[in-house]
Amino acid sequence: MHSRHANGHNGQAHSPPAGAPPSPAASAAALCILASGSSANCSILAVWSAGRRRACLIDAGISPRRAERRFAERSLSLADLDGILLTHLDSDHWHPAWARKLPRAARIHIHERHAGRARRCGLGGRASPFSGAFELWPGVRVEPLLASHDHLGSVAYRFDFAPCGSRLGFATDLGRVPEALVEHFRSVDVLALESNYCPRLQHASGRPWFLKRRIMGGDGHLSNDQCLRAVEAIAPTTHVVLLHLSQECNRPEICADLHAGADYALTISSQEAPTRWVTIARPPGAQVRITPHAQLPLFGVPPPAASSPRGGAGLTHGTAAPRTASGGALVPS
Repeated sequence: MHSRHANGHNGQAHSPPAGAPPSPAASAAALCILASGSSANCSILAVWSAGRRRACLIDAGISPRRAERRFAERSLSLADLDGILLTHLDSDHWHPAWARKLPRAARIHIHERHAGRARRCGLGGRASPFSGAFELWPGVRVEPLLASHDHLGSVAYRFDFAPCGSRLGFATDLGRVPEALVEHFRSVDVLALESNYCPRLQHASGRPWFLKRRIMGGDGHLSNDQCLRAVEAIAPTTHVVLLHLSQECNRPEICADLHAGADYALTISSQEAPTRWVTIARPPGAQVRITPHAQLPLFGVPPPAASSPRGGAGLTHGTAAPRTASGGALVPS
């Protein structure tokens, strides 16, 4: 995982240590990206709710055995899991072994549009389909939005944490960012968003044209520039986490340069190493904004985005990173 620090801020000061889950004294909620990229995607959301710590996965593209090792490094176990929220069921977001290893009481939350595929993937009675908002835990409300990605779409999640008034937006595998998604995520405190590919590297790659067209055609993945424009429009208050960087057609340094000088902390996730815990908290004095639920259109291709890299300082290895002022699938992504 790569992180950047800018404007004299130290992102580590705003996040719990790498191995420590959040405590009531430290924060009400925190996010850790266990793995994110072209091969596998899996994140932990840990929350203090109703007097105890609760944890769920957002996507489960790594094996339970691999997850168990990374859980242990964070003083967690698979037994701590209350469930999994799936953005969609592509093989880099869902590993079938979870259907057997998940604790008996845990549920797998999926959009009703994905229910048929879930049955074919062996989820059976473990799946808990939804079509609208639901309460994940006491005081934790989930507002889903179905976004464009291949045939069935991908779910973008907004989490509203009533005890502390903070909000998290989480979206990956998006073909585009329409205004409905911007409004859904407007002014969240932490925004975790896909930044999949650099258009220059994508065009220069040896990939077949049909694959390039799938990725860049409006129902595939977000480019770095599309991600940046979305971040600028959404205006998260504290932290941005970049997700699902392509191993072949992206580089952490390119993403960091695009966000150089921003006023939010920046964490760039990776396939190889987990991030530190990212605290989900409102800045002092910030007002909670209520966003009405809206449904995204699933189809339609936006105009192609032009690449506009900007200069910036280099990367450091660590945890969080401060802000910038400008502010798949079954086949490779």
